[in-house]
Amino acid sequence: MDSNTVLITTSNFGEEDTAGIELLKEKGYKPVLNPYRRRLTAKEVCGLIEKYLPIGMIAGVEPLQWDTLQKAKGLRVISRCGIGMDSIDLEAAENFGIVVKNTPDAPTVAVAELTLGMILSLLRKIHVSDAGIRQGSWLRPNGCLLNGKTVGIIGCGRIGSYLARLLQPFGCKVLGCDPVCSVEKNFTLVDAEKILLQSDIISLHIPYSNSTHHFINKERIGMMKIGAYIVNAARGGLIDEQALFLALTSRKLAGAALDCFEEEPYSGNLKTLDTVLITGHIGSYAKESRIMMEMEAVENLLSVLEILGDNQ
Repeated sequence: MDSNTVLITTSNFGEEDTAGIELLKEKGYKPVLNPYRRRLTAKEVCGLIEKYLPIGMIAGVEPLQWDTLQKAKGLRVISRCGIGMDSIDLEAAENFGIVVKNTPDAPTVAVAELTLGMILSLLRKIHVSDAGIRQGSWLRPNGCLLNGKTVGIIGCGRIGSYLARLLQPFGCKVLGCDPVCSVEKNFTLVDAEKILLQSDIISLHIPYSNSTHHFINKERIGMMKIGAYIVNAARGGLIDEQALFLALTSRKLAGAALDCFEEEPYSGNLKTLDTVLITGHIGSYAKESRIMMEMEAVENLLSVLEILGDNQ
């Protein structure tokens, strides 16, 4: 098997622009695309790795855990096409000498814009009216304004900070919470408890890890204002979905907008509620952002292989 194979496991790589694929070929590598064109299971990833023995991977959100990585003989670098690293066992990668990179800059604008769109749709019940009309009802639900609301942003990195900037023209009071953020721009820095107690809308922009698993749980929902909204365009697993369902059906919370879930594709009971706006993990799925992210992932991979002296 060729030692210059780059396995591309993200589901739709190159659909908008093939420049990244062409660059790999130009540099002497053989790109192999995800044949399933969807999120891969651990078994499917293992099968592709064992079949192609790649020197590099451009990864999506498929699980790359210890059992998989130990079979990746000759794999030198995983270039994550995206921000989140929770699908990769970083300890295992280090143990096997695999360098891991991600693309933190490219998705920023796309995810922040989607979050703002979800907030506006949720408050004005755009999704409810649309669904009703498609089913034959002339629905004209009474929503509420974003203007004058307190928006709490939990996680003020690139995306959270950009969202705060987008919110400024709407006349919101924007609160931010982040353990490492020291520069307050477009928001007032407070602790997480004040975010929960004071916000009309809470938007999550923190990474997923064992410590943030079910960050929004029954206890923290209990601290939130009656009639508040929650938005998650970050990572699945940050919200206890059953606790959220109970909070929505009891009308403790007025609504939720969710782009990511613990298990995807999502098939849980939140789908039954018209107070929930659901999208299919499309945060970075904007044409311009996707092209930028793919090229950044390719460049990251090539730079590591060049440093390691592995260009054949």
